[in-house]
Amino acid sequence: MCEHCAQAAQESPESQRREKLARMRHSTSHIMAQAVRMLFPEVKFAIGPSIADGFYYDFDLPRPLTDADLEAISAKMKEIVKSNVPFEHSAMTKDEARVFFADQPYKLELIDKIADEDVSIYKQGDFTDLCAGPHVRRTGECKHFKLTSVAGAYWRGDATRPMLQRIYGTVWPTKNELEAFLAIQEEAKKRDHRKLGKELDLFFMHPYAPGAIFWQPKGYTVYRELHNYWTEVQRAQGYIEIFNPIMYDADLYRTSGHWDHYQDAMFKLDVDDRTMCLKPMNCPDTMLFFKQHKHSYRELPMRVAERQVLHRNELSGALSGLTRVRQFMQDDAHLFVAPEQIEDEISKLIRLIANHYELFDLSYKFYLSTRPDDFMGDPALWDKAEEALANALNDNHIDYNLKPKDGAFYGPKIDIALTDSLGRQIQCATIQLDFQLPERFQLEYVTADNSVARPVVIHRAIFGSYERFIGILIEHLAGVFPTWLAPVQVAFLPITDAFVPYCKSLADEFEAAGIRTYLDDRSEKIGYKIRQAEMQKTPYMIVVGQKEVDNRQVNVRTYKDGERGVMTPEDLKAEVRKVIDNRTLDVNIKKLDIDQFIHAEDVDAEERDY
Repeated sequence: MCEHCAQAAQESPESQRREKLARMRHSTSHIMAQAVRMLFPEVKFAIGPSIADGFYYDFDLPRPLTDADLEAISAKMKEIVKSNVPFEHSAMTKDEARVFFADQPYKLELIDKIADEDVSIYKQGDFTDLCAGPHVRRTGECKHFKLTSVAGAYWRGDATRPMLQRIYGTVWPTKNELEAFLAIQEEAKKRDHRKLGKELDLFFMHPYAPGAIFWQPKGYTVYRELHNYWTEVQRAQGYIEIFNPIMYDADLYRTSGHWDHYQDAMFKLDVDDRTMCLKPMNCPDTMLFFKQHKHSYRELPMRVAERQVLHRNELSGALSGLTRVRQFMQDDAHLFVAPEQIEDEISKLIRLIANHYELFDLSYKFYLSTRPDDFMGDPALWDKAEEALANALNDNHIDYNLKPKDGAFYGPKIDIALTDSLGRQIQCATIQLDFQLPERFQLEYVTADNSVARPVVIHRAIFGSYERFIGILIEHLAGVFPTWLAPVQVAFLPITDAFVPYCKSLADEFEAAGIRTYLDDRSEKIGYKIRQAEMQKTPYMIVVGQKEVDNRQVNVRTYKDGERGVMTPEDLKAEVRKVIDNRTLDVNIKKLDIDQFIHAEDVDAEERDY
């Protein structure tokens, strides 16, 4: 690790609290496991890690769990908490552990994976578990908990194995924090993008295409407008856009190194006695684009963007609405730079990210992710890359946290986690510095002294994927898109059929001005039409009756402000065009009071429990 990163690794009060939360949550998962054994003595235990806002434990049980079972498990947990017994750490040899866990097949598999001769054991009361820890001191420190749900989970993601039952829960240091968190969870259910996506007719999914999204006209309007915005931003930043194939020979990914690290996530096809792959990422074929021509230092930095459909073979159990799919579109780009241009380009990207997230009133934090254990290439180059990223963050006066060993296999990265209006931290943007792919593809450019040099590649994504970012926006905005993104920007609502022609002429004028409209010409009462437009979260709702027709006016309501009164069509048209052109965030964002929360980091389940 470079010197800058080592300094950043000094623990802050926030990181200390994150670790305390992780200990508490992992400890509560062990308490839950003990309670499950009290009710189901024949249970087979898998793993029980802490996660960002809670914990889970996977169990092999004789029957499906019910809500009544969760209540019974919770009651037993309260007894264990009240007993306030200590968590005691000890060790066993692997042979001793195999004897002790002889009736626990999942634990035996974990023991076989442990490299050391001794294994770590934790005990509370009469319950002992194979565990690397750490834990809190006593069970009494875990009293503010709640079991939240049960789901199915395959052992190590292997769908050929029997499905386990995963019990989720959460725990917080105080009762107030627990209650506030549960209130946020209830609000999150109302904002679930899958629920709102159906109500607003944005998208649907079908068993014939698992992991892919069917965009309805309204949803595709949001998708298209988001892309139009991003294309405009990239052009202003000097990006060029390319369009490459969607299927490649596996040798491309062998050359890039992805085959050794990523092939399980690829869709493979046999074509003409060759193994072909649907493209899972844009970087390897973008290297081919750069290599196609001879380049001069005068062309650098070369900023290359590609809008292409990608495919990744996600496990079926991991698929979730827009946030985890098998087919998606990324907004990533690759910047080919000279070494001396690295920090300046990264500074520009940091400002670009800030401008983008502020457009939607999303707060964000920066993390520096360093060399992983399965890294590729020369450690000295890694140190150089990590130092360049750290320098760019420091030069921009950005506070950041370190994520040791969380970089990509080909380079360290800056990860940007945004916080939505529900206080949830979501990994989205990333800036990755890569010395490895230019080396593997033998990329070159001619320098000012006519020698040949190797460029450095900066991988960059801001949305992550359009699908996932739209899902984030739906929940962050509670389904209320700003006017510039809204599928319908102005709805014309005639009080009776007699006023339909006037509304139709106005709608035509607004459409000619580039404003998306909807004319509700149904023979329904005006109150019903207004309620329907509000349920669709339409930014502008125009009510028209005899008075409006006689005076050539419109009666304006907005989703944001309610009744606005009468205006001339020309004034309204100018106002709507202005909020569209300025991409105004004309939305009342309900932000919950989450300042008291510091969320624990997700940890690798097998790292925590072997």
